[in-house]
Amino acid sequence: MKLQRKNRRALAFGALAVSGALALTACGSDDTSDGSGSSASATAAAGNIKCDDAKGQLLADGSSAQKNAIDAWVKQFTAACGVQINYKGSGSGAGITAFTNGQVAFAGSDSALKPEEVTASKSVCSGGQAIDLPMVGGPIAVGFNVSGVDKLTLNAETLAKIFNNQITNWNDPAIKALNKDVTLPDLKIQAFHRSDESGTTDNFTKYLIDQAKDSFPYEGGKAWQAKGGQSASGSSGVAQQVKQTNGAIGYFELSYAKDGIKPVSLDTGAAAPVEATVANATKAIAEAKVVGTGSDLALKLNYGTKADGAYPMVLVTYEIACDKGNKADTLAGTKAFLRYIASEDGQSVLEANDYAPIPDDIIAKVRTTIEGLS
Repeated sequence: MKLQRKNRRALAFGALAVSGALALTACGSDDTSDGSGSSASATAAAGNIKCDDAKGQLLADGSSAQKNAIDAWVKQFTAACGVQINYKGSGSGAGITAFTNGQVAFAGSDSALKPEEVTASKSVCSGGQAIDLPMVGGPIAVGFNVSGVDKLTLNAETLAKIFNNQITNWNDPAIKALNKDVTLPDLKIQAFHRSDESGTTDNFTKYLIDQAKDSFPYEGGKAWQAKGGQSASGSSGVAQQVKQTNGAIGYFELSYAKDGIKPVSLDTGAAAPVEATVANATKAIAEAKVVGTGSDLALKLNYGTKADGAYPMVLVTYEIACDKGNKADTLAGTKAFLRYIASEDGQSVLEANDYAPIPDDIIAKVRTTIEGLS
């Protein structure tokens, strides 16, 4: 099993090596050689993609959390099938709105559809409705930038108070109690949250509400509700603010925690603080239960796990598509793309980009559901 996973990861890295910056604007390029010999890996990956009658162009929008994964997938799919996919990554709320308005072939959301969104989708899914297809997993990293501090442990209670403007300085006794071997400065905390409607916000606040309700007494949802703090657009915007601000802290997907941003470890009650890693997120996602009905595969996550090495502050991004009534000119392309990203080759790309593959039993159901899209 370990050897098989290493081989899959090697294939994923080889494919990614030829994708440059993985920009969507470059998807139409047929140049998959970078002079390093890795074009053979890219060709092999592309050769496993079943295109069927896919053609033309697909418009899509939604979760910025999965955009780095979508970019990598689009590069390989376009090389194999020639279909242009323009995924805007404007946020989960914008994606679902675009989908229910009939503006995109599929959408990405870090939260399962609400009943009213399913109802709205029936006007664009002729004879059917929108469904949730879990496709991308991963940890929500809480990144910090505090001069002189290289490691930091927080728990749900301290996080809730920081993001609810109740803990405002880095040398607060509650933070010091969790970091006895760390010298914390007398420095104002600059907490950043999303300005746009976001499934990342929804999942982050679900964790805080579930584990520290008294300190974070909000209903939750895609829109930020707590008082105080500063806002930025998209996961990339929050990460950029954290990167350039001493004393900053913010939440985003692990793939954005780089270039000087350090992720917080979580004190969950396990034997040791848990780092925000793909492997640790996978352990937590494995405890999720399918709660959707029919062909809908919405999941319920276990935010309260205390299992050693399980990082519970995770999100799962769903691709939103019509189960029936997809537009005739986009059905083949949508189905082929979703089939690829749910495949073993597609899922193997995730680990190379700091995302977690969907557990085997769940992704098997996703694959079956995709084949039934009409």
